[in-house]
Amino acid sequence: MAMVAPSRASMTDGLGRRIDYLRISVTDRCDLRCRYCMAERMTFLPKNQVLTLEEIALLADLFIARGVRKIRLTGGEPLVRRDMPDLVRRIGRHLGGSLDELTLTTNGTRLAEHAARLHDAGVRRINVSLDSLSPARFAHITRGGEISRVMQGLDAAREAGLAVKINMVALKGVNEDEILPMLHWCDSRGFDLTLIETMPLGDTGEDRTDHYLPLTHVMEHIRQRRRLTALPERTGGPARYYAVEGMGARLGFITPLTDNFCADCNRMRMTCEGKIFMCLGHEDHVDFRAALREGGLEAVQPLIDRALRLKPARHDFRIGAAAPAAALSRHMSVTGG
Repeated sequence: MAMVAPSRASMTDGLGRRIDYLRISVTDRCDLRCRYCMAERMTFLPKNQVLTLEEIALLADLFIARGVRKIRLTGGEPLVRRDMPDLVRRIGRHLGGSLDELTLTTNGTRLAEHAARLHDAGVRRINVSLDSLSPARFAHITRGGEISRVMQGLDAAREAGLAVKINMVALKGVNEDEILPMLHWCDSRGFDLTLIETMPLGDTGEDRTDHYLPLTHVMEHIRQRRRLTALPERTGGPARYYAVEGMGARLGFITPLTDNFCADCNRMRMTCEGKIFMCLGHEDHVDFRAALREGGLEAVQPLIDRALRLKPARHDFRIGAAAPAAALSRHMSVTGG
């Protein structure tokens, strides 16, 4: 497929929000089965439904030409895909020009193998999902994961020069007692920490209501011990960041349930099968795969405009006795964490 000339149409949605951040899920597969994210037994997409490396790279090129300035690669677990280093290099060639940043979200289990290559390709910052520092509790949350592999990956990331932010899903009755210890540990390692409320996506076989922990409660708990000062800077995502008294680590909060952050949303998400979800909390999407395979990039251009028009004002995540067990049937691993 040949690259087409970039459209000059604005990447602005129907509500006037500038869309300059694209999250690309490169696979729906993962080597862990985190209880809040996936079911213990998952059915994954057949290979012919997953975009090829070349197709993902071409679509990334097109979005960059349209005005996207930041791309995050996600999964599933992106590093289980064997051609990931090639894709990172392909997209990374835009850095320093039309692309400001290329980042990655990973569970860290394969980071030891890939950290240096990610840095060589232009990645400077990664998010690593880590919900417990206890090997036994980590194994419980991930249904069998080995925390030692993640720790080896984090060591490799630091050695390679990658800035690390730890993503921790706050789970009532599971890891809430580890939030402050995790913050201290991140500070000691030179990492930032972002806390995330659990989101009702997909049937995981677990009752999320039992484990839902409002981050407003967590923030108040921390404030009783350390002064928090709101920071103006953002990293392009939904997290609100705070400086913590006596610490170098920044503390972020992602609060889809207690504090809606949709008014200034700047994101779209593309799944590994080429579906664009304008909002994580809605099933509405635009399918690029058939258009790309049948008509090339020229056929995709108008679909981007359609996606921009359809982007909703906000999500409608709810949790509790009156809410469904899963607001959406789609698992987080399908759309990208």
